[in-house]
This record gives sequence, C-alpha cells and structure tokens, in this order.
Amino acid sequence: MNLQPESRRRIRRQGPVMLRGKAIPITTTDQRLLDRRGPSDWVHTDPWRVLRIQAEFVEGFGLLAELGVAVSVFGSSRAVPGTRQYELAERISTGLAKAGYAVITGGGPGIMEAANRGAASGNGVSVGLGIELPLEQGLNDHVDIGIEFRYFFVRKTMFVKYSQAFVVLPGGFGTLDELFEALTLVQTGKITKFPIVLVDSSYWSGLLSWLRETAAGQGKISPGDLDLLSIADEPDDVVRIIRAAHGNGAHLAPPAQAQATPPPAFQAEAEGG
Repeated sequence: MNLQPESRRRIRRQGPVMLRGKAIPITTTDQRLLDRRGPSDWVHTDPWRVLRIQAEFVEGFGLLAELGVAVSVFGSSRAVPGTRQYELAERISTGLAKAGYAVITGGGPGIMEAANRGAASGNGVSVGLGIELPLEQGLNDHVDIGIEFRYFFVRKTMFVKYSQAFVVLPGGFGTLDELFEALTLVQTGKITKFPIVLVDSSYWSGLLSWLRETAAGQGKISPGDLDLLSIADEPDDVVRIIRAAHGNGAHLAPPAQAQATPPPAFQAEAEGG
C-alpha cells in the first residue's frame, strides 16, 4: 500500500479548515491573494461570495437600524400611473405615512413606485430595497432611503426584519413569493404575528378559495391559518387594520392620544376584513 502513516502525511490548517496530503495547494492563500500575476477567478468563488453576502447584510442593517416602525408594501412592477391599482397603492402609503409608518417597497416601478410616491407625499419615510436583475431599472425617483442588493435572500431578510406589517396588492410571481414568505414566517412563529393585508378582494378571491377548499380542505394547512390574512378594498381600511394590530398606533401617537382605549384585537379585524 502506498498510503503514508497518519503521522507522516503533510497537514495544513487554514483557519478552521484542515487539509492533508494532495489536498494541500502548492501556493499559500496569502501568496495567491498578493500575486498580481495570478488568475482573477477567485472573485467569483463561493468564499468570496460569502464576503459579499456579509457586506450586504452589514449595509442593510446599518442603513435601516434607526428606521422606526415600518410597513412593507408589495405589488406588481407592471402597474402604470393612472390605473386603479397604482392609485390605490399611492393612497394606502400616504395614509400609512400620515399614521407614522415608514413605507418599504422593492424600490422599482409600478406598485412599488406608487407606494414610495404616496409615502413621500404623506411626509413619511420612503424606503426602496432594490435587486440586481437582468433588466435592471434602478430605484424609482420617490425613494428617500435606498439600497440595491445582489442577493434575493438578503433583501428578503431586510423586508422581514424591519417591517411590522405587510400590505400585498395585486402582483405576479414576485409578489406571491413575498406574500407566502411572510405568511410562512408568521405561521411557523419565526417572526412576530404581524398583520398581512391583501388588497383588492376580487383579485385574491380565487387564491383564497383554493387555500380554503383545497389546501385546508385536504389538511395541508389548518383552517385557522387563513385567519392570518386580512382582506381590504379601501385605503382607510388597510390603515385601520394595521393600526388596530399595533394598539391603534399607541406606539406612534403623542402621550395624550396614546391613552385612548384601543380597538378590538387584530383577530377581530381580520374576521371583519
């Protein structure tokens, strides 16, 4: 046998990593880093990606750490100004801003632009969390605080970490992804039970029927899981549901207003939606 005894095999430790025998590279890590004649492929390797991911988390946490209470607004990037859904998103966000909430969107066009515009017109904080895409359009002009991410999962973490409610307007795959991400985290107790409000009952009725009759009907989810969702068609109702979930905005209001009797709990609001 050609195997060397364990005590005679070369061993190298690179931080927490241990290498033996032929697994040990010819050059050292420092040598490869400092040798300008070497290949540049290392900037595309997984260890380097880890540093980029870490940097994105640091940038996001640092940017949003002092944001205060906020609501994420999701919806289609394809909605155009002048349409009902665009104007609905704008009015909802204006109401949220006037109620003391910052508004967070994906920072793009459509519903996102409308929500950022509404937050700005309501003298609120308008936040955009963009994402690098093949057809990148950049952050819309109504974003006050913005950052563009490389990685979807880092961006999702920022939505979840800094939002106390989620408003979901009509949208496509991206909106559905964001909706079910929030819903799953609330259902599994990974995050606090924040309100999730679906806007435009006619748009969501088919999905809700399927969840109730098929998913819950076959025992794939519990019937009570549907109570995690609220439905609203008017901007005032969206704001009312969210304020009720947060004690009618007692955490936002001046002391004199904060002493007002809070409305029924969020569960009652959800059933009324």
